[in-house]
Amino acid sequence: TEDEILLFEREMKEFWTKFKSIYGSEQISQTLALRDSCKESIKGLSETWSKKLKEADLKICKIQECSNEILQQSQRISENQEQFTEIESNLNHEEEQKKDLTDSIQELKEELMKKKEIISAKNKASKERVEPLCKFKVLFEERLGLEIRRIPNEQLQFIFRYIDHKDPDKPYVFTLSINEQGDYEVTSCTPPLDCIAEFQLKVRETNNFSAFVANSRKAFTALSYK
Repeated sequence: TEDEILLFEREMKEFWTKFKSIYGSEQISQTLALRDSCKESIKGLSETWSKKLKEADLKICKIQECSNEILQQSQRISENQEQFTEIESNLNHEEEQKKDLTDSIQELKEELMKKKEIISAKNKASKERVEPLCKFKVLFEERLGLEIRRIPNEQLQFIFRYIDHKDPDKPYVFTLSINEQGDYEVTSCTPPLDCIAEFQLKVRETNNFSAFVANSRKAFTALSYK
């Protein structure tokens, strides 16, 4: 180092002073030449090591810069890894939701198909029940003074006339439908008949609709005489 070099020079001067007092001029000249040679060698070594130290400092700085850059890259990689893990977790969650949604849609489709089959079966049963009624429409109209109308909600309205001899055009009406169980059901009756529930039960047991209509007319006729 610079301090060591100065110390060395100071020791050399002291050595030269002592040596000068002991030896002659010739030896002094040789020693001086040797000293100068040593100084040149020391100067050369000093310059060489000083250069190497500067190069080493530069390399250390570069290594430190590389180390800092590597540390920053490592931090970015760690952050990216955390983001990737979060994204992957979100994707997995979305896949689970998609699967649940797909399963729910499939269940709804199956349930809808079942309901369609049930509705189709009910419509078919209702049609099978209603068609025979329509076949007797003309017969009932001609013989019993009956008018049959199809009204909303798959119902049939039965309108009797020529019952009240005082007012032949006065209507006597009951409305009939097919319930979810496929049975006949009287939904309204004007004027009310106390026996209509009994007639309804009878037609469900016998499926004799002609008798049901005839009995209803008879009941309306009996009511008109009261």
